[in-house]
Amino acid sequence: MFELLTLAGVQEGGSVAVAAVAACLGLLIGSFLNVVIHRLPHMMEREAENYLARETGQSLPHRERYDLWTPRSACPRCATPVAARHNIPLLGYLLLRGRCAHCREAISLRYPVVEAVSALMSAWVAWRFGLGTTGLAALAFTYFLIALSFIDARTQLLPDSLTLPLLWLGLLVNLAGAFVPLRDAVAGAAAGYLVLWAIYWIFRLATGKEGMGYGDFKLMAALGAWLGWQALPLVLALASCLGAAVGLAAVALRRQSSDQAIPFGPYLALAGMLMLLYGKSFLSFGLY
Repeated sequence: MFELLTLAGVQEGGSVAVAAVAACLGLLIGSFLNVVIHRLPHMMEREAENYLARETGQSLPHRERYDLWTPRSACPRCATPVAARHNIPLLGYLLLRGRCAHCREAISLRYPVVEAVSALMSAWVAWRFGLGTTGLAALAFTYFLIALSFIDARTQLLPDSLTLPLLWLGLLVNLAGAFVPLRDAVAGAAAGYLVLWAIYWIFRLATGKEGMGYGDFKLMAALGAWLGWQALPLVLALASCLGAAVGLAAVALRRQSSDQAIPFGPYLALAGMLMLLYGKSFLSFGLY
C-alpha cells in the first residue's frame, strides 16, 4: 500500500492533491464507519443477550448472523435492502432526498454527517502529515475516534473492541517513534488510564455517583499511547472545557436537565485530534 502511494506521487507533507485523495478515501471510509456506528452497539447487545440465555439455560434469542458485513444494509422501518446506487457516500443521501426509496421513512442525518466529517478530517490530516506511513497511521487514529465519538454520543458506550485496538495500535506505531518515543507512549497509556480512574473514584467517594465510565479510562489510555504522557494534561483540560461548555449550553437551551449525564468520549476524541495535529505547536509555545 505504502509503495503504491509513493509511486502515485503521494508523499509526506501536505498539498491540495494529497488532501483531495484523502478526502475521497475519507468518504469511502465514512460510509463503512456508519455501519460500525450503527451495528456495533447492536452486536454487543445481542451478544450479551445470547450469553445470558446460555447461562440460564434458555434458547438463544439471536441465532441469525449479524455483524459488520451481514446482513445487507436495509431500511430499519420496511427492511428493504439499500440499492448499490444509493450507497454512494453523500450522493446517495442527496439522490434519495434523505428518505427511504421504498417507504419514504426519513434517513438519519447522522449518515451524511459522518461521511462529511470523515472526508474533511481525512483531508485535514493528510494536509498536515501527507499520506506516507505517518499520515496513514494518523488517518487510522482519526477513523477510530470518529466511530467512538458517534457511538458514545448515541449510546454512551465506548466499546472495548475499538478502544483496546486503538491503544495497542498507538504503541505499535510509536515503536519507531512516529509521533512520540515509545517510552513516552507506554507511560502515556498507563497515565491516561490511571488519571481518569483516580478522578472517577474521588468523585464517586465524594458524591456517591459515577461521573464517567470505564470506557473513558481506556480511551484516555489510547490517547496517551498515541500522544505520550506530556499531552495528557492538555487533552484533559481541553476535553473538560469543551464538555462543560456544551453541557452548560444544552442546559441553558433546555435541551437537557442539569443532572443528566453527557458522554465524555467525543470531547476526549476532539482534544486528542487537536493534540495530534498541533501538539508540537502547543509544546513550542510552552502550553504543556
